[in-house]
Amino acid sequence: MDLTLSDEQRLLRESAERFVSETYNAEHRRRVANDPLGFSAEIWKQFAELGWLALPIAEDHGGLGGGAVEIGILMEAFGRGLVSEPYLSTVVMGAGLIGACGSEAQKQALLPKVADGSLYLAFAHSERAARFNLAEVSTTAWKTPNGWRIDGRKTAVLDGNAAGQIIVSAQVADDNGVGDLCLFLVPADTAGLGKRDFPRLGGGRACNLELRGVHVGADALLGDGGDALPVIEAVVDRAMAALGAEAVGIMQTLLDQTLEYTKIRKQFGRPLSANQVIRHRLADMAMNCDEARSMALRAALMVDAEPIARGRAASGAKAKIGKCARFVAEQSVQLHGAMGVTEELDIGSYFKRLLAFDTLFGGSAHHYRRHAALGGKTLHT
Repeated sequence: MDLTLSDEQRLLRESAERFVSETYNAEHRRRVANDPLGFSAEIWKQFAELGWLALPIAEDHGGLGGGAVEIGILMEAFGRGLVSEPYLSTVVMGAGLIGACGSEAQKQALLPKVADGSLYLAFAHSERAARFNLAEVSTTAWKTPNGWRIDGRKTAVLDGNAAGQIIVSAQVADDNGVGDLCLFLVPADTAGLGKRDFPRLGGGRACNLELRGVHVGADALLGDGGDALPVIEAVVDRAMAALGAEAVGIMQTLLDQTLEYTKIRKQFGRPLSANQVIRHRLADMAMNCDEARSMALRAALMVDAEPIARGRAASGAKAKIGKCARFVAEQSVQLHGAMGVTEELDIGSYFKRLLAFDTLFGGSAHHYRRHAALGGKTLHT
């Protein structure tokens, strides 16, 4: 298999890395941390102008038709700058769900708005009792004469505070019991939709939702109303591949900064990097970065595979990268000494983002179990 980047992919990587290095710094991160959105709307417009928001959207719906590898290239660059713009929630997951199971009318109405930066999306699926089990949903949707009524609670909705449309998962219920898991488009200003937003560890914001008698029209149902669980699993696997690439960018930045610090920090008249033990630890950090990068690339290459192979690749990457990320983050802080946890350096901010990565969509232990469980399944044709 040829893993060499194409000319277009190399240009994407170079432009993304250049934009991130010129735009994102500690001062910028402090400024957006105090913004109610948790990110810069002006930079989001620049993402649209650069074509990044249209990257994975189909050409028929105003996009560029890019794949998971291109998303990974972009997300790795985002990791280097701790980008907090809602790319994962809006483009990877939100647009991914609409593109996978929305009707043609819904795709034509919403996806071009995502591509031009005028619409933010969020995916409200996680619930407190689910414990990262994507099939565990207690939110219910009831058919009404004018559409649907939705009741339930959702937790940790990424960028839900800024979203114009929130994609809510709910079990369709009737007098006979609970049926299929479906997706519904809920405008952010719908009556009965309560939000409590909060800052995320490592940057950005999320919110908890409470849906009490939320009424939406018949056209709010995403697609034809069939079971949406396979689509949800596919989109979350794609999101984990993207997050893995972002984590690799963070880890590489921590390694680069730590290596530079050990060259200039002197102890007993010699730089720290002259110490053989320090060199071995830096080598271990570099090895973990390379292992994580290979796992993230494998997950990206497998996003269009059959469900079991795709799920094993995504969970394997999430588990392995989570373990590697924690090692690199802890070593980086320790090799910086007390400086590693001060506001003067960015090390602490990168460390926090990696901690958030480890828990998002389930930690390493959860995905080791999922990987093993999928390994015991066979496809029936």
